[in-house]
Amino acid sequence: MAIYSFEGKVPKIDQTAFVHETANITGDVVIGQECYIGAGAIIRGDYGSIRVGPGTAIEEGCIIHCPPGEICEIGKSVTFGHGAIVHSSKIGDFAVVGMGAVVSIRAVVGEWVILGEGAVVVENQKVPSRKVLVGNPAKVIGEVTEEHRERWTYGKKIYVELCSRYRQGLKRL
Repeated sequence: MAIYSFEGKVPKIDQTAFVHETANITGDVVIGQECYIGAGAIIRGDYGSIRVGPGTAIEEGCIIHCPPGEICEIGKSVTFGHGAIVHSSKIGDFAVVGMGAVVSIRAVVGEWVILGEGAVVVENQKVPSRKVLVGNPAKVIGEVTEEHRERWTYGKKIYVELCSRYRQGLKRL
C-alpha cells in the first residue's frame, strides 16, 4: 500500500482494517476498525482531513478528498461502490454511495441514504436521512425501507468479513 505522510500529518489506520497495496492514503486520514479499502482507492488528507468510521467499505477506484482546512467525516458501516468520488463534508452512518456516484464539495448525506449508481449530489446539497436518490442532479425517488436495510446490512457484513479474510489470506503471486 502507498501510505504517505504530508507536512507532518501521518495517516492512522486501525490494525483490523484492510488496505490494498495499490490504494493511496495521504496525510491527515484516520481509518477505523474493520474498514475495507480496495485496490486503486485514493484517500487524500493533504489540505483537508478525512475520518473514516468503523466497518466502512471503500471499494476499488474510489476517490475521497475535501476542501482546504475542512473535514470529510464518514460514518460507520458506509459503503462506497466502485469508482465513487466523494468531496463532501459528511456521509452519515450506514449510507450507500453507488458505483460511479459523485458526492460533491461540502455536500452532506444523512444516515441510511442510498445513492444510486452514477447519482450526482451537487455542491452544498443536504440529503436527509433514509432517502433513496438517483440521477444528475440527485433527486429523491423514495424512502429507505426495511427491505433495503436488511439487504444492505447483509452487504456491509460481507465487506467486514472480506476485510478479515484479505488481511489473512491475500497473497501476491
